[in-house]
Amino acid sequence: MADRGGSPLSLPQAWPAHPDPILALNRMGSFDWDLDTGLFHMDAQAHEIFDLRPGEYDGHPESLATRVPPTEARRLDALVAQAIKDGSENYGAYFRIRRRDGAPRWTHTQGYIRRDGTGRPRRIIGIVRDATEELRDSQARVDLTAQDEALRQQTNVVQTTTAALAHARTVQDVIDVLKDSHGLTHLGAASLVVGLVEAGRIRLVAEGPEGSSVPGTMVTRIDEPYPMSEVVRTLTPRFIESPEEFAEQYPILWPHLTDLRITSAAYLPLIVQARPIGAMGLLYDDRRGFTPEEQNLLVALGSSIAQSLQRAMFYEQEKDLAEGLQQAMLPRSIPSVPGADIAVRYRAGGAGGSLGRDIGGDWYDLIPLPGGRVGAVIGDVQGHDTHAAAVMGQLRIVLRAYAAEGHTPATVMARASVFLDELDTERFATCLYAEADLSTGVVQLVRAGHIDPLLRLADGDCRRLPVEGGLPLGLSAEFGRLEYPVTIAELHPGQALLLCTDGLIEQPGADLDEGVQALRELIRKGPEDVHDLANRLIDVAEERGGDDDVALLVLRRRGRSQRSGGRLQQHVGPGDPQALRAARRTIRAAVRAWGAGERSDEIELVADELITNVLLHTEGSAIVTLRILHGHDRRLRVEVEDSSSALPRMREAGDSGVSGRGLLLVDRLTDVWGVEARGGGKAVWCEFMVRRRD
Repeated sequence: MADRGGSPLSLPQAWPAHPDPILALNRMGSFDWDLDTGLFHMDAQAHEIFDLRPGEYDGHPESLATRVPPTEARRLDALVAQAIKDGSENYGAYFRIRRRDGAPRWTHTQGYIRRDGTGRPRRIIGIVRDATEELRDSQARVDLTAQDEALRQQTNVVQTTTAALAHARTVQDVIDVLKDSHGLTHLGAASLVVGLVEAGRIRLVAEGPEGSSVPGTMVTRIDEPYPMSEVVRTLTPRFIESPEEFAEQYPILWPHLTDLRITSAAYLPLIVQARPIGAMGLLYDDRRGFTPEEQNLLVALGSSIAQSLQRAMFYEQEKDLAEGLQQAMLPRSIPSVPGADIAVRYRAGGAGGSLGRDIGGDWYDLIPLPGGRVGAVIGDVQGHDTHAAAVMGQLRIVLRAYAAEGHTPATVMARASVFLDELDTERFATCLYAEADLSTGVVQLVRAGHIDPLLRLADGDCRRLPVEGGLPLGLSAEFGRLEYPVTIAELHPGQALLLCTDGLIEQPGADLDEGVQALRELIRKGPEDVHDLANRLIDVAEERGGDDDVALLVLRRRGRSQRSGGRLQQHVGPGDPQALRAARRTIRAAVRAWGAGERSDEIELVADELITNVLLHTEGSAIVTLRILHGHDRRLRVEVEDSSSALPRMREAGDSGVSGRGLLLVDRLTDVWGVEARGGGKAVWCEFMVRRRD
């Protein structure tokens, strides 16, 4: 049909117009996202908006990583996931991309979610457009920038909190990080609650501010209608976006929160390896609702907190196990020793290593010995692990056995070193052994690479007691240097001997001498009672912290504060040349310590002759006793006892005789000597006149 009076009307080839040209005219591209296959189809205009050339995009969203920064990609993924989860039909968001030349471009996307008859999402159809001009100098851009800044601040808080949690070792450390005013409160939370799952219940372990917990919720069942119980049951976070929602969903809890003016809350399950270990609640008084970004941040934070709590619980379990093992290795009880007050203490160090390493080789022991004597041991096996503790347990047993057999302190130490060297271990140990005769106060001390003991005087003053030393146990046997010199000291009534491991002395940034001086000052100012003193020293070590263990033994001699006479007793077994050599050294040291040095050669020679006679002519051991006798004059008496009833007889030896001269020597060098019957055996005794002390 012709148009009257005019030209024919020109119409488009297709009407109505196809949407593609319309979208192109508005600088919009389209996409079709198949959620089943993951393929993300974009038209040519969408390629242009993302500044993609042909062949640079393979149909998978991951290929857009060259244009979409990771932070923006995560934000978009969270937004889409939340829309799918909420059952929404569509979503929209502004985001930034980076063009080929590096310049940023603001972009907007709108997506429409298509679901099947069951409600399952199958496709997302949408548009993407260049929004740079739209947002230029507009309030929308300002708002987006403010949101980005807020998100960055929240992300920084999460990162800072996560970094702080990395240093938390105990559950209390984790709680302290969470309650720190510079931590979660920067996220705007007005109140915090944390609960741990224990035997089907949730036990509240933290609240903030103080007193904000709800009565009756310190321990709750998992099946109770509380938000923390719900997130533990479902393993799903719960975001409460208004007071009305809170009151409707949790009517039991809400009346107790009205005074806090709570407007929204986030409850997060604390999950480790698909198992709930607890829950955390953040309550807000100045906001309603949570953006997808905020929800994702809080969920990520909950995951970090869960990992830290699990690590802390493992640490505490391992620590309890380690301390239990350590205590099992130590003596179950310390025997009561007549004439002495004794206190022992042990503190496990806070090791900075891996879990299960909070156990060391420090130990103490107290060994009752015949004749009113007692052996005190302090030692430290190299290392800070269960192997060190196992070696310590074996070493403590053999030291006790050797001492109980009657060996001299030097022999006890030498044999223990040989034992350790023969163990299938590369560990060595330091040790200090003190054998005290409480009736006389004479103390024999042997040191194997350990620190010197301290002596607290009756007036409270404290000084270091120098003890000659040998190599640590294990090393002395390896290098064939088993000589352990014996130091003789006197412990007067009211005085206390303190043996400890270096964990009590070493301080960060201070050398050993400064540590000893500080310890001396603590002892000088400390209480007189040995138990109170030991408690005080361990408390100081606990306050100072540190990774090293502390073992401590304090032995105080009872009695009136008056000078006592010396007395020393040694046991020398047959076939033990080391014990004989050690006895000689001990006798020499005791004679000099008692001020009888001018006759030390004679005394040592006579004692050696009497001991040798016992070892050669009997089948048993020799018990040597030295003591100072006070009376009209001052005498040093030597007694050598054996189990044979045969009495010695003095006889002249021939010109070529090699024996028979022993008693002649005794008779010539001593002032008086004799033989006494002792039960089924005898004792040969002799006395030497020595000068009185000034």
